[in-house]
Order: sequence, then structure tokens, then C-alpha cells
Amino acid sequence: MDTIRLTMAQALVRFLDNQYVELDGVEHKFVNHMFGVFGHGCVVGVGQALQQGGHGIRFLQGKNEQNMALAATAFAKQKNRLEIIPCVSSIGPGAMNMVTAAGCATANRIPLLLLPGDTFACRQPDPVLQQAEFFQSFGQTVTDAFRGVCHYFDRIERPEQLMTAAMHALRVLTDPADTGAVCLAMPQDVEGEAYDYPVSFLRKRVWHMDRRMPTQGQILRAAEILRGAERPLVIAGGGVRYSFAHDALAAFCEKTGIPFAETQAGKSVLPWNHPQNLGGIGVTGGEAANVIAKDADVILAVGTRLSDFTTSSKWLFKENAKVIGLNICPFDAIKMDAEPMICDAREGLAALTEAMEGYRYAGADAANAATAKWNATVDSWYAARSDRGLTQTRALGIINEFMKENDIAVGSAGSLPGDMQRLFRPTGRDAYHMEYGFSNMGYETNGALGVKLACPDSEVYTFFGDGTYLMAHSELVTCLQEGLRVHFCLFDNSGWGCIENLQNNQGTPTFGTVFRFRNPETGELDGAPIPLDFAKNAEGYGLKTYSIHTEEELCAALKDALTQPLPVLYDIKVVPGSMTPGYESWWRVGVAEVSTQPAVQAAYSDLMEHVKDTRKF
Repeated sequence: MDTIRLTMAQALVRFLDNQYVELDGVEHKFVNHMFGVFGHGCVVGVGQALQQGGHGIRFLQGKNEQNMALAATAFAKQKNRLEIIPCVSSIGPGAMNMVTAAGCATANRIPLLLLPGDTFACRQPDPVLQQAEFFQSFGQTVTDAFRGVCHYFDRIERPEQLMTAAMHALRVLTDPADTGAVCLAMPQDVEGEAYDYPVSFLRKRVWHMDRRMPTQGQILRAAEILRGAERPLVIAGGGVRYSFAHDALAAFCEKTGIPFAETQAGKSVLPWNHPQNLGGIGVTGGEAANVIAKDADVILAVGTRLSDFTTSSKWLFKENAKVIGLNICPFDAIKMDAEPMICDAREGLAALTEAMEGYRYAGADAANAATAKWNATVDSWYAARSDRGLTQTRALGIINEFMKENDIAVGSAGSLPGDMQRLFRPTGRDAYHMEYGFSNMGYETNGALGVKLACPDSEVYTFFGDGTYLMAHSELVTCLQEGLRVHFCLFDNSGWGCIENLQNNQGTPTFGTVFRFRNPETGELDGAPIPLDFAKNAEGYGLKTYSIHTEEELCAALKDALTQPLPVLYDIKVVPGSMTPGYESWWRVGVAEVSTQPAVQAAYSDLMEHVKDTRKF
């Protein structure tokens, strides 16, 4: 057997450099970049392996471990899971910073490879700098925290263990039904230890992402249910996008006339103005989709995990409405007592299109009327003005209308995802990139880097609030470093406006959700607003920035930004509370069962009334 003597870290880099995935006969190199923040737990291990060369992986310098891993998650999502960016960290706090990003990737079914450094396998210098000791077990380290948020976890305690660990890591990362975060914890001494690795382990390896075909029985059962429906509805989730089922969805809906609604992950698989497109569904959805959903007798859920925001906490659909779960993942396919159709979304939709020959949806007039009414509502929100200043929906509308077909919108948390799912009008395919499985604040600012790396020829506009910016914006600097023009659209409403709105709607006065000075008279955080100049902050990093208070300033800034070679930030001061409300939806939150406040008591009574009308599973 031919072997080559390498350190574990050198072998890891060479292995990753030779991994490919194949879909529909086309090969894609799976790893072209690697993010890292170097420290003593990795700089002389993986860092040395990357620096000495002999591979085709480009190193990207992260500025914060969580943030670079969020960028890597966004990259893989925008690439439809056909390429990843592994993330390397040191031990201790550097490793722990990536746990949140691991949860984000796993929640969204996105492949993310994390390579945190770890304490010494030999234990001779214990406790090493940044090592947390656990008295009940010497074998426990902080990287065990990844076990709860990863689909696969392994700790490589001998250099030869890399071979099985790496193979199983790639097994999960390339599995469309069982993917998410993967962690290979690497003790820092083992990173530098050598072993005679078989050359065959380091050869080019192609992982075939074969499409899972539906069985004849699945097709017949699903078609029978659909044919018996008077008011069926399709829900298009992220799985439509990841399986490249855009055209298959269009063909199914156009041939049968059945309308479809979009989840956050499914938005932009087809244009907003497609004849069968009802728009966003659920808590952050619009009136058209939610009204039609309430009356539906069969739900064809395609590539969606049916989260509480999609189903309005299982309140949106009638108790006797039958669900068909067309999903590659069995875990998701049986949710809500669904008839499972476990297969690739594109192949499943194609099979159903053929099986539904001659069927025609009878509720087109109602669906068209609901869509027309909703489009007029969107127009009114995009035109909304206030004497107090620039409204959030007006600013969003101006940017949406300015963007070109292939420009990409990015979002994740706060009130903007609701406004965007309801109002945003993408025309380009996969031009709407929303992380709403984890709703991870900071994804927008850092994920925009990943989206731009995935689509360097597209303009990327990322939408977020001042609360998100204060939490995590380190990779703005990486965008500058890499010469990437990203449009950072910061909507400053002086606090966490989405949570304040939720708080107020459930009967509690504003408390701890706005950015104000401590009031010496009341002792509470209800003093004057803190005057934060985010444009000046980003300008200090080297970005081109714009301070915006009016429509005219926003329009001028958008035009000027396209002449800039640098990333840009729009500091948009918007009227607090100028976001959209819910439409024909409900979201279950844990309201206080007892309270001295009448408004909270009323909110709890309202909760109990809605719970009566929800599906139990």
C-alpha cells in the first residue's frame, strides 16, 4: 500500500481539497475555501498545513468564530448545499464561539464543518491555557458542547482516527436528508502528530447526491388524496430550492391550477408575480396565503419542516385538513400526521404532475381575488409615509424597487423578516436568502459575506436592525479585506423593535427592549434615546457609509453605492413601530398565566382561546 507521511492537520487539508459532490451528472468541488481565526490550539497545526501549501484551498481570515461560521452557513445555503467552507478555531472560547453557528446550521438543514482545536490528548500539560476542567471526567472538554447541536461529532485523539472521522463527516455533510453541522474536535497535539496515511485516502473522492425517487405506492396514495380535494394548497419550502425543483413546482401548479404559498426558505424559487403564487404563509405571511390556507382541505407540504411560523403554531389549518409530506427527510415527512412521500422534491413533483393529469383546481377565482387584494395591500405599505420620518416599509420598498432581478436580499431576525416575507418582491431565482430556522441575530451582517462569496457577480443587500448590528458585525471587515461590495442596510429603530412589539401585544409595557439611557428619576432604562451613529462606526472600519433620514437621501445613496469599490453601509433612521402587523395568523408564546396587569390577563385569555383551535400534532 502506498503511503505518505503527514501530520494529521496536513492530511486533513489534503483530504478536504480532494472532495467533490455530483448531482445530475455535474461535479462540484466541495471545498475551495477555509475560514479560520488562529490561536494556540490551531495556528501551528491546521495553520501550518494551510501555510505550507500543496493544496488548492484559499484561506479566509475570520474576525470572530461565530460570525465566520455564520458566513460559512450562508455560503452553503446560497450554494444549495453543493459547496461548504470549513471553519477552524483555537481551543476554549474560540471553539465555544462556534456553538451558536452550529445550532443555526443544524436548524436550517445546512452543511457546516467545524474544526475546533481541543485540549491535549496526551494530557501531559493539563490544564493548558483556555482549558476548562471538569472534575467528573478528564475526557470531557468544552467541545462536548457541540454534541447537542451537531448531526455528527467526533474527537480525533490519534492521527489515524482522522480517516474514519473524515469519511463520516463527509457522509453527513453530503446527505440531503441528514445534514447539518458536523464537528471534528482536534486536540492540538494530535494536529501536529504524523502518520503514514494511505495515498488512497487522499485521492479525489466524489460523493454522489443521487436523487431519491418516489415509489409507485407513494405516488398513487398522494395523488388519490389530492384528486379528492376541492381546495388543495401547496407549501413550497427550502427543499424545493435545494433539490433544484423550481421548474417542477411551476409545472405542477400550472398544470393543476393549485396555488402555492412560500415559506421563508422557499421564497424566490419562483417569481413573486407567478400566477399561482399566493406569497408568504404563516405568522410572517400575507393575507392571501393565510386566507386560502384556512380554507384548504389538503396541504401538499414540499420540502418544508413545517415550523410554527409556517403553520401559525398549528392554528392555521383546519383539524381535518389532510397533509401530504413530500420531503427527502423522513423526520419532516410525517409531521402533522402527514401522508409521507419520502423522495427528492423535484422527482416527487414531476411524478405527481403526471399522476394528476386531467385535474383542475376549482378555487382559482377565490385565490386570484385574494392575491389581487394582497398586492394592493403591499403597494400601500411600500408607499406608507409618516410625519415623524421615514417608515420601515417605505425604506424597504425603495430598496426592493431599486434592486435588479439577480440582486440578492439577505435577512434573518427582528421585524424585517416579517416585512420581507410579506412585502418583498423578488423576480430572480434564489434572490431571497432568509435564515429563519434559527432566526440568528448576526446572521444578516455576517452571512452577507458568505452569500457574496457564493455569488460574487451579484449585488448583495442585507437587511437588519440596530440590535443585530450591535451584536455581531465583525465580518464587515472581512468584506473590506476581500474587496467585496456588500450593501449593509441597517434599519435603526432605537432598539429591538420586533420584541418590543411582541411584548406590548401580549400586555406588557415596554421594558428592556429599547436603547435608552438609565433614567435617574425612575431608575429604569426609560430615559432619552441613545444617539448612536452607526455610519460613523462603519466608516471607522473603512466602509463607505451613508446617514439616511429621508427618501431622497436613500435613493441618492443607493445610486452612489454602485459606483463604490468597497462594501457600503446605509444607516437608515426609521420611525419606531413602522413595521407590518400580522395577517390572519397567530403565534403561540408563553404568556404569564397569572398577573396583576389586566392587559396580561387578557393576553392569556386570548392565548387559551386560540389554543382550542389548534391541531394537537
